[in-house]
This record gives sequence, structure tokens and C-alpha cells, in this order.
Amino acid sequence: MEFAITACLQADDSYQLRRENSIVQDFLVISLGAIAGANARYLLSRYAVKLLGPVFPYGTLIINILGSLVVGFFVVWTSERALVDPRWRLLVVVGFCGAFTTFSSYAFESMAFFEQGQWSLMLGNILSNNLLCLGAALAGMALARVL
Repeated sequence: MEFAITACLQADDSYQLRRENSIVQDFLVISLGAIAGANARYLLSRYAVKLLGPVFPYGTLIINILGSLVVGFFVVWTSERALVDPRWRLLVVVGFCGAFTTFSSYAFESMAFFEQGQWSLMLGNILSNNLLCLGAALAGMALARVL
């Protein structure tokens, strides 16, 4: 998420002074986004297990795809299409999507399949997460450019 932070910074000295005075506000904005993202992840993953079953980690996959789509859309939209306060990037990309998406769960689930000798589920998880998330980020970027 480094790109979301550095894209918010400008060389202007007066802006830098304001940034130093508002670091607490930045933390609060990120925290609010993270609270929403973590709770959305929890609810969506539980719903996916209830709806699709526990055999394959569909919840993690759906969450990662949606998060990739949101990041792709939001970063392009806020850098190429709309003028917004940089804190919106902190809220949505760093806070919400940082807490919503879950690379660590994806990695653990893939390695659990590996340890259990479930090669097809492991490969399916790795390929689906990587290909679909990259596609979702690209789709979000494209959508932001046409809107």
C-alpha cells in the first residue's frame, strides 16, 4: 500500500507542515477504514462458508477479488479522474482494503492444502487468487478510466 501513501505527499513546504500537524487525523482515518474493512471481511467470509461450504476458501477468494477491484478502481479514479482529499486514499486503500483483503489467509490456506496433499485445491487456490485478483485490479482500473 506504499503507493497510496506516497501518492498523497507533495513537495510543497506548507503542505508538509500541515501533514506533520495532522498525523493523528491520518491515523484516525486509517483506523476507521480498517474497522470497516475487518468487519466486512469477517461478515463476508462467514456468509461465503454458509453459502458455498468450507471445502474451498471461497470467502478469501471473493474478498481478495473485491479488494483488488476496489483498489484498482479507487487509485486510478482518485489520481486520474477526480480531485479528492488525499485522506480518502488512506481511508479506502490503506484502511479499508488493507484490513479487508487477506494475503496471509490466502497463503495459510494454500499451505494447509499442501500439507494435506490436496494438490488440486492448492493449485486452484493459488491460480484463482493470483489470476482473478490481477484481473479484478485491471478491471477496476479500466472502469475508473471509462467513468
